[in-house]
Amino acid sequence: MTARDKLGFALGMAQKAGKLASGDMAVRFSVKSGKAVLLLLAADISDNARKCFANLAVNVGLPVMTSGLDKHELGRAVGKGQRTAVAVLDKGFTKMIMESIRL
Repeated sequence: MTARDKLGFALGMAQKAGKLASGDMAVRFSVKSGKAVLLLLAADISDNARKCFANLAVNVGLPVMTSGLDKHELGRAVGKGQRTAVAVLDKGFTKMIMESIRL
C-alpha cells in the first residue's frame, strides 16, 4: 500500500466516522468554532485559496498541511466531488493522517 493509498484510507475512515469536515463552508465553520484539529489542503489549491485557509488557521493556531493529493483525489478519498480542503475533527485520525503524509 502506497503512502497515497494510506492517506486516502485514513481520510475515508475519518469521513465515515463523522470526524471530517469537507466543503468550503463546513471547513470554515469547523476551524472558526475550534472543532478542527488539522486543516489539510489539496496539492493543487490556488494561491489565493491557500492564503485564505492559512490565514484562517493561523488566527486560531491550527496546523495546516498539504495533502499531496490533488482536488479530485482529495474529494474521491472522502467520497465527494473535488475538495480544496478538509478539516480533521479528531486527534486519533489526525495522527493517522499525519503519519501517512510523512511516509
